[in-house]
Amino acid sequence: YKISPVLWKNVKRGISAGRVQSVALKLLVLREKERRAFVPEEYWPFKANLEKQGPPTFWVELWKRGGKLVKPGSNPVGSKEEAEALGKALERSNFLVEDITEKQRKRKPLPPYITSTLQQDANRRLGYGSKRTMGIAQRLYEGVDLQEGGTTALITYMRTDSVRIAKEAQDAAKEVILERWGKEYYPKKTRVFKTKSSAQDAHEAIRPVDVTILPDDIKPMLPPEQYRLYKLIWERFVASQMSEATFWDTVVTVKADTGKTG
Repeated sequence: YKISPVLWKNVKRGISAGRVQSVALKLLVLREKERRAFVPEEYWPFKANLEKQGPPTFWVELWKRGGKLVKPGSNPVGSKEEAEALGKALERSNFLVEDITEKQRKRKPLPPYITSTLQQDANRRLGYGSKRTMGIAQRLYEGVDLQEGGTTALITYMRTDSVRIAKEAQDAAKEVILERWGKEYYPKKTRVFKTKSSAQDAHEAIRPVDVTILPDDIKPMLPPEQYRLYKLIWERFVASQMSEATFWDTVVTVKADTGKTG
């Protein structure tokens, strides 16, 4: 209310600067100040494609030069002339694997979809806009013709901000996981995801109505876009009930003998 009179005086009478507009304007101003204060720094990254005794080749990235880290703001390759000299030196260098480090890490599965995360993933992975995604989801929710199975609803209500899952759905997912992949893929304790306190929690998360209806089993009966979205929802829900994913991160340190250059 203190900003609106300023707008009336300087821009146009009757317009309003509400709470959202004021905060958004401040964020824009702060970001613009950061942008104008930014001082660009020339930096040349280096990669080499190496081959061991046999294929495949693999890429390595310049990490240290002369024992110092190479990165913007700290010992960078900062000019075209410097980059060309280093490039020529690397071309005639001998590369030797100095160290190999392996580390295991685990990642918990993501919760099942809510409306916003479904729209984001459908856009990122399928190229569908929000309106198109919700239209397809609406048809999956209302029911599709599965021929001998008749008209069948495939997913729960698609407008929700809750990650809650009904116990019967959890039990059904457990059976599918144990039957298809084995007990090592199911956690010791059933996964329960906590819904944000601001969520209405009027509906469950977006999930298959019947998880035993596998996407590939009904693929011939669905239009391609319905199959893709149902597959996305089915896989996300089943994954949310599975064990942690296990990864092996391998870091290979390669030393290049470049003489005086680094």
